[in-house]
Amino acid sequence: MSIFPYEIAPDFERNTKRAKIFLVFLFWLLLICGLAASRMDFLFMVKGLKTIIISPDTLINDYTSLAGLGPAFLNAALCVLAALGLLKASYASISGTAIAAVFIIAGFSLFGKNVANIWPGFLGAYIYSAVSKRPFGENIIVALFGTALAPLSSEVAFGLGLPLPWNYAAAVFIGALAGFLLSPISRRTLDFHRGYNLYNMGFAAGFIGTVVLSVMHAFNLKLKGGFHWADIDALPILPIIAAFFTVMIISGMFLDPNWLGSYKKLLSSSGRLASDFVRMYGFGASLVNMGIMGLLVCGVMLLIGASWNGPMLGGLFTIVGFSAFGKHPGNTFPPMLGVAFMAMISRYGLDNPGSQLAILFSSTLAPIAGEYGVVAGFISGMLHLVLVQVVGSLHGGLNLYNNGFAGGLAAGLVLPVLEWTRTWRKDEI
Repeated sequence: MSIFPYEIAPDFERNTKRAKIFLVFLFWLLLICGLAASRMDFLFMVKGLKTIIISPDTLINDYTSLAGLGPAFLNAALCVLAALGLLKASYASISGTAIAAVFIIAGFSLFGKNVANIWPGFLGAYIYSAVSKRPFGENIIVALFGTALAPLSSEVAFGLGLPLPWNYAAAVFIGALAGFLLSPISRRTLDFHRGYNLYNMGFAAGFIGTVVLSVMHAFNLKLKGGFHWADIDALPILPIIAAFFTVMIISGMFLDPNWLGSYKKLLSSSGRLASDFVRMYGFGASLVNMGIMGLLVCGVMLLIGASWNGPMLGGLFTIVGFSAFGKHPGNTFPPMLGVAFMAMISRYGLDNPGSQLAILFSSTLAPIAGEYGVVAGFISGMLHLVLVQVVGSLHGGLNLYNNGFAGGLAAGLVLPVLEWTRTWRKDEI
């Protein structure tokens, strides 16, 4: 009997192998883009990566502004390579969860995660597995998502003024402690929103970041991170990314002759955690959904006049990755529209970087629209924007998944009302 609460799609083992090849292709795409954007200038690449590694990484630290497109993409490629190496070493099965985890690492490696600050969290997750006497493969997905707190290690190493080598020792210890704690805490925060916030790790990381910042304030320690945001035109990036998403759609259709029937079933899913589309509907239909979502979000970015910089591309990659793990056109766009509407009628405005990021990352609330309908998703998106604009001050930007933190609060607030409304309507009928 399957341990999953749904029927696993046929040829799952073959699908996992295909998914692994696809993630390797993602690594090569990022690497080639990084090399091309750097014009194969070795010194420029090394200098850019060094700048990325030694910078405090609290939100928002756009690597494309700090070091340039080339080093930013190279850093993303290296971080994806690290994730793939850990997945292989832990003998993890590659399905929708792993795809979402690798894509979110790729996206946030353009603004906050780097090839150095992700390792302390991995170490902490490994120690948790060892203490729990469980295989690391059971905790690898939590470890990958847990890089939400990667800026904590960077801040300790380069932002507090600690002398060598104590700054590095402290950074490893604090980062590992955060990675250790995220494993049990994230399992409990899931109970609060009951799977309706897809970025559950961001919700858990928000609490840890809040505690850390509170301790820092108690000892009068200041965060050193600043705001970096590049204005980049779509022309250098959009054609390559659009071609990538188009290839994904065509490949998905080719891999699964019955993709259309599977995709129709996928579109009927609420997306509530844990909706692993690869396990449920196959890799072909999931790949089609990812490509379609990628193209649609590119259209949204063009429509709102977004910059094609690290944070916005990070939001795009995150949505595409989670399109194998809960998101599809039917449940994703209602909360995004709710954010856009609230931005236009409030003081935040649609051209504000925070509002534009919230439009993309509010898709963490996609399961609410999938389960309770378009109106519920729209209202949750409105609430999400007003929350995300203020909750970042609680953790000071130490939690990269700030929208996951706000999304967990929004879901926890609206769900009791939605459940009461559904029960009341049934009683009335």
